[in-house]
Amino acid sequence: MSVATSDQVVTRNSGSEAQVGAGSNRTSPLRHLPLILVVTGLLLVSLIGTGYYLAPIAERVRDPLHVWFKPSGYVGQTAGILSFVLFLFMWLYPLRRRLRMLSRTGSLKRWLDIHIFAGLVLPLIGAIHASWRFNGLIGLGFLAMVLVSLSGIVGRYLYVHIPRSRAGVELSLEEIETRRKEMLRRIANATGMPGADVDSILETTSSGPAGSGIGATMIALFNSDLSRRRAVRAFKRRLRELHGNQNKMHRAAVRELARTARREIALDQQVRLLEATQRVFRFWHVAHLPFAISAFVAVAIHVVVVVSLGVTWIW
Repeated sequence: MSVATSDQVVTRNSGSEAQVGAGSNRTSPLRHLPLILVVTGLLLVSLIGTGYYLAPIAERVRDPLHVWFKPSGYVGQTAGILSFVLFLFMWLYPLRRRLRMLSRTGSLKRWLDIHIFAGLVLPLIGAIHASWRFNGLIGLGFLAMVLVSLSGIVGRYLYVHIPRSRAGVELSLEEIETRRKEMLRRIANATGMPGADVDSILETTSSGPAGSGIGATMIALFNSDLSRRRAVRAFKRRLRELHGNQNKMHRAAVRELARTARREIALDQQVRLLEATQRVFRFWHVAHLPFAISAFVAVAIHVVVVVSLGVTWIW
């Protein structure tokens, strides 16, 4: 009995991986590189302007960087225009979810990734535009923007705990169970272990939330994430016990099996918490929208006033 080689595992997975969809957690190591680069660039801009940003208002106007970093300056207003464009773009995602005519513009998952990317970098770009001063209406708008960004992170966490296809469509319970059985079969075939043993090793102790409230559901989700990590480590130990040093010859195969095991456990846990997660996700939608609308109104008023007064270097 031996672990299948990495080529065998990949070949075995190639026929069904395209159908695994959101149950798959496989991500490219470079997936977050654009976000890292953009945030790094924005932090560098802020670092360059640190002296200006920390100076009292009366001294800023005499600073050589004032023409660049003031809200209507070259850097400040460029950041303002970019933040406004990104803010408008973020409102396209709800339209993509509701209008079938936009289905050819990309999957919901890809749209959501871009939506989240814009939401994460938007507060930092807005801060550079405001010269890191948040008074009056712009302060309220910035606060609403930050709350939208933070709530978006929570929404993303909830989103990935609802099984979906690659296109972002929720899976039915039958589809989830079919995929779970397929993953268990692939693991059993690759390791040579009986299916019942694989199911027993990958069984977690996580269950439904202790209550019907939001807090209980979030705690149950966190616990499921932790128990999934423990179960995958136990699975790897079991492989080492069965195959000893042979695992060193097939590290890629072991990693692939661990990824498949992680997806199977995740689907099992998501089914147990599905109803509670969907309930919290619906509540999140209700809470997220007012923050987004408040930020939009504040930003729109700000843009109208600034353009009307001609506080700009463009015209």
